[in-house]
Amino acid sequence: MPVPVPVTWPVQHSNGHAKASVGGPTPKANDTVAFTEARLSKPPSELLLLHDHVPHLLREKQQFPQYLQIDLAHLVMLVEQDIVSKSIAQQIFPVLLGIRDGGVENLEIDPSKGTMLLQVEAALVDKLGEDIAGYLHTARSRIDQGGTARRLFKRDSLLQVMRHLRSFQRTLLDVADDHSDTVIPYYTHMQQAQPGNLGHYLLAFADRLHDDFERCAEAFRRANRNPLGSVGLSGTSWPIDRRRTTHLLGFDQVLDNSKLAREAYYAAEIASCLSFVMSTLNDLATDLHIWCTSEFSLISLDDSFCSTSSIFPQKRNPVALETIRSAAGGAVTWAATALSTFRGEGTGDQALRTVPLLDSAFETTSNMLDLAAGILSTVKVNNQRIKTLLSVTWSTASNLADELVRRKQLSFRQAHHVVARMIRICEQEGVLRSAATPELLDMAARQTIGRPLHIDGQILRSSLDPETFVATRISSGSIGPSEVKSLMAKTRERLEGDEAWMSAKVSQIEDASSQLEAAIRSIML
Repeated sequence: MPVPVPVTWPVQHSNGHAKASVGGPTPKANDTVAFTEARLSKPPSELLLLHDHVPHLLREKQQFPQYLQIDLAHLVMLVEQDIVSKSIAQQIFPVLLGIRDGGVENLEIDPSKGTMLLQVEAALVDKLGEDIAGYLHTARSRIDQGGTARRLFKRDSLLQVMRHLRSFQRTLLDVADDHSDTVIPYYTHMQQAQPGNLGHYLLAFADRLHDDFERCAEAFRRANRNPLGSVGLSGTSWPIDRRRTTHLLGFDQVLDNSKLAREAYYAAEIASCLSFVMSTLNDLATDLHIWCTSEFSLISLDDSFCSTSSIFPQKRNPVALETIRSAAGGAVTWAATALSTFRGEGTGDQALRTVPLLDSAFETTSNMLDLAAGILSTVKVNNQRIKTLLSVTWSTASNLADELVRRKQLSFRQAHHVVARMIRICEQEGVLRSAATPELLDMAARQTIGRPLHIDGQILRSSLDPETFVATRISSGSIGPSEVKSLMAKTRERLEGDEAWMSAKVSQIEDASSQLEAAIRSIML
């Protein structure tokens, strides 16, 4: 963006021609005064424009639709409250609508004029003159206008992230359904602990994402409050109707205390919610990254989500997973960055109450949710490799301990000692799990509890079988077949609830927009 830096104050005459004077003349009654000229003796420094105004405007350009939406709703309210006459509004509305429909790319932006509010005001003044356009800013300040625009923008951006989150939840459910009977190893301390179920594993992430969705919904509720009408910090003497603009802008409620107009702690909360989403993605991506190594080889990523090496011909690099994990690393700092900025401001340094990093955080989170969905929907599960791993490990040992408790009247701790000693003996003797015998179990029992157990060989083999392990899980939320089906149904029900919440919020915002347009048409009649 070019940075025009006027040498002297430009004084805009009613005939549309500007004149400049080194002496900074006192304008006549029909002249338009540059925004800061009335108070400051010099125009903005080129350095101030370059390092403050321009970056600020670049962020506000993204909020252009929200700024125009606020202008329109505010003017409707001013007319309805008899603060601005209908005849004045009938001149302003067509120009405002033209600016809105033309888009930010057709708005002439001059950083020396200031923020987006003032850019739009300058465009209005250019068409209507300050004696008409200037009415729009009645009972309003940049504090509540900017605070409202940021809330609208973040509200819309958060809803967009939640759409991507919901879509990824749907992908998780579909893949979990496909693998509701796929047995996999479950790990603790990166060691096989027990047999698990891939569908069950993925449903756990779907549940975590539901928690993430609920966190976002709570943050949305606090963000979707209307600061418009706070008018600086202390309110106004004008008889404004804040509930009317709340309704026209699709907010849930008025932000009650005028002191909180530019408050941005809701933005830090959103940053925290997005960090949680990224943490969930990181955990999934990390597991998948490990599982697709040559050493594990439980899964294979689709070629479309891999790259190759410039030197190692055999390599299929899972860069898509690395992309998610890398992005999640930076996400850890999102909330901390916001809060560390706020802590330097007290309650009076309002300029610090912004969270610019949220713009990129919204984009990153949405993109990584989409990438994760693409990876998961195309991943290949290496069933034979999984079966081999389960056959040579002792991940079913806890089930054997349970059987000893049931059949031989041992305490669980005694049974745990017996099974642990048997595994130790087998490893010392080079005996695989599939070759374990009742005699080896009796040897372990004598060494630990002082007597043999005489368990049947078929019971021993069945107790150590991974398929039997899965089939015999009956506790609520477990990997047992009936429980996985129950979890699937509950997770789908929660997803439907999430989708209903989304639909209601989208409808609320769309209805508000329609009612705003209807109110404008009514005034223009």
